[in-house]
Amino acid sequence: MKESGRKQGAASPCAACKLLRRRCAQDCVFAPYFPADEPQKFANVHKVFGASNVNKMLQELPVEQRGDAVSSMVYEANARVRDPVYGCVGAISSLQQQIDLLQTQLALAQAEVVHLRVRQAASLSTTRHPISPSNSTASPSPSSNFMPPSHTKPFFEMDMVVDHDSLGESVWYPS
Repeated sequence: MKESGRKQGAASPCAACKLLRRRCAQDCVFAPYFPADEPQKFANVHKVFGASNVNKMLQELPVEQRGDAVSSMVYEANARVRDPVYGCVGAISSLQQQIDLLQTQLALAQAEVVHLRVRQAASLSTTRHPISPSNSTASPSPSSNFMPPSHTKPFFEMDMVVDHDSLGESVWYPS
């Protein structure tokens, strides 16, 4: 963070004092955090919180915490300018919906991997232990008792449809 909003040797007011049209004092609480070359930064904070409230908040905080507080106020003010109703909560909600959708997609991919591994294992076990007509009257291998016939559909095979309009709601349909 810059130490001062003023340029060396110049009496240029900080962005806050410039917007408020007042003389910028040497000990201006806004100057270190709202430099003159970033006027929109203070304009948004002023629009959302008000200069008086920002001044009070900064005065009540220890100097080492003021930079973080200004960062938070600037972030919230910019979010509130973009989305006046929800502000940061809207951004957080949108990100949460993206996480939910991605988790659903991940679960689908993992289920598909399991399904393919089971299918591959079943395929490998039938090629290793084929049932020949000569030993079909003999007792079949234990694994063949559990193998579905190749012409039937697996019992648990299902397709999942994700309803993107409701963002993440999923419905399972038999294939």
